Amino acid sequence: MISLIDKIALHHQQNLPFVVYCKPNSNTVKGLFQDNDTLFEVRDFTEKGFVFASFDGSQNYIIPENESEEWSEDWISNHESILQNDFDTNDDITAQTNFQDLVGKGIQAIQNNEFQKVVLSRMETVSLAHFELVTTFQKLVQQYRSAFVYCFHHPKIGTWLGASPEQLLKANINSFETMALAGTQKDSGAATVIWQQKEQEEQQFVTDYIVSKLKSVSTEIQVSEAYSVKAGTLWHIKTDISGEFGPELNLKKAIQLLHPTPAVCGVPKEISKAFIVANENYNRSFYTGFLGELNRNFVSDLFVNLRCMQIENKQAHLYMGCGITKDSDPEKEWRESVNKSMTMKRIL
Repeated sequence: MISLIDKIALHHQQNLPFVVYCKPNSNTVKGLFQDNDTLFEVRDFTEKGFVFASFDGSQNYIIPENESEEWSEDWISNHESILQNDFDTNDDITAQTNFQDLVGKGIQAIQNNEFQKVVLSRMETVSLAHFELVTTFQKLVQQYRSAFVYCFHHPKIGTWLGASPEQLLKANINSFETMALAGTQKDSGAATVIWQQKEQEEQQFVTDYIVSKLKSVSTEIQVSEAYSVKAGTLWHIKTDISGEFGPELNLKKAIQLLHPTPAVCGVPKEISKAFIVANENYNRSFYTGFLGELNRNFVSDLFVNLRCMQIENKQAHLYMGCGITKDSDPEKEWRESVNKSMTMKRIL
């Protein structure tokens, strides 16, 4: 019997679709290895398998259970922070100027009352002299224990890896759980994490929006107090939200209401989304889309595609975004995006 590591390498060599992933705080790595190169689409979210969906909602693909070989293997992982933050962080002045100009546009639009919040992002490309897919995935699993770590490959889509701190939705037949996640700061080693008004306000926007959308179709909604959570070397503010499905709310409807969340798009959703598409000057593709288990053992466990990279032609395309409110500072937002880029750069 070959190991999961060998299985990944063999399937990748054969250029067949597969996904391997590890859930937060788990030692079990699961995989689906498709036995053909067909690109399957999600039609109504009753399908079973691993879904991979784009930011704009136009691409919802799946590696189906009934076309794939299932694997599961326990990997003994070390604790987080085994990799040091010694990557060259010299700033690209042009990239910095462009991103700060973009943030400035977002702030101006908020001041013009076009929307309350918008999440603006950028892409950075890193050359790869030597790249080992399996080794990189192993490093991600070992380094980011509290994140949803994955490696997805399809010859008709490409190769993506990531370590997302944000769950979009966890649901069974009757009930669901989701979260509001916003605010970012580097781990300083201090005993207490202090959040500024800007981060607290951003988090409240996200929470209020999600709750208002879900309350319109579900009467059973529970909302926790906001609290700090750590993902790798970054801290975020998190609020837990849960509820019950009913006549007006099912899995497909919940996904449509939530995606893209205010944590990756803005408030209100459609107006901020239009601003993103018009001004970011690149295609997010599957960055800030969602991915995860769809109806596997009667449970769907979906995550937002954050802290991710796309591997293409000996290059890694890295994606970073920041939540912009009226109190945002363009230079600080640039620095936050650089901090977020370190998630993947440490691995590379």
